[in-house]
Amino acid sequence: MNWALIRKKADQLRVVPLTAVLQAAGAQPDPHDPRKWHTAQGVLSVTGTKFFNWNRGLGGGGAIDLVIHLHRLGFTQALDWLAQHFPLPPTEPDPPRTQLDFTLPPPDLAQLDRVRHYLLHQRRLPALLVDPLIQAGTLYADHRANAVFLLRADNHIPVGAELRGTTPRSWRGVAPGSKKDLGFFSIPATFVPTVILCESAIDAISCLALHPQHRCLSTAGVRPNPRWLGPLLAQGCQVYCGFDTDTTGQAMARAMIALHPSIQRLAPPQHDWNDTLRSLR
Repeated sequence: MNWALIRKKADQLRVVPLTAVLQAAGAQPDPHDPRKWHTAQGVLSVTGTKFFNWNRGLGGGGAIDLVIHLHRLGFTQALDWLAQHFPLPPTEPDPPRTQLDFTLPPPDLAQLDRVRHYLLHQRRLPALLVDPLIQAGTLYADHRANAVFLLRADNHIPVGAELRGTTPRSWRGVAPGSKKDLGFFSIPATFVPTVILCESAIDAISCLALHPQHRCLSTAGVRPNPRWLGPLLAQGCQVYCGFDTDTTGQAMARAMIALHPSIQRLAPPQHDWNDTLRSLR
């Protein structure tokens, strides 16, 4: 099963109610507190999609995290356990996608101040890193006040763009037709022999603020084997996987290192690099 199918399966199984998972695992509800459950790993408190183990001082969210915690399983093993106990309905295969021509959203200078304010004040990114990206055209604002981060190929030609909403409605995506396997967001743009891979452009900028002697790239979404990674390793770069510390990030990091053993894990101290940066500024 490829990673796209694994992620689709995970999205379907992650929302299984935690109480149903606990019952299937043989846990016993506390007779005095309906939110508490007695398990082989200790007493758990459950609130909605979150759980916390008071005996071990550990918690998590979603059915997959709970199965991993209860049975000491890996990510894919936890998916198999959930699929066995909560079978998924058969689904029709996705129709083939029509290849879209890459289209960059036009820049809108009237929205640039809003985008810059969002990045500097809400995301706490240093102006010394953000402003050169704006001057180089690698970062700009579109008419919806999205921050647009260009993905460039080796010849510096844009082949895609990450989009990040800066309005109160949180949103992220890519420009139509973006070819993420042909290029990436990079800061700095020049060659540096030590590279940290991040899940987004904002994380890459945050990571560089914390590791200024490195080059930080965005994979534009968590992916274990983008097509440009092999050629990057062939240049002799020491590459670190800096994916998020959530379940998906950890699983994709393990998959990437399994495919490319020279890559080392460099996990952000908090959930992601931007969370880490904001905690320090």
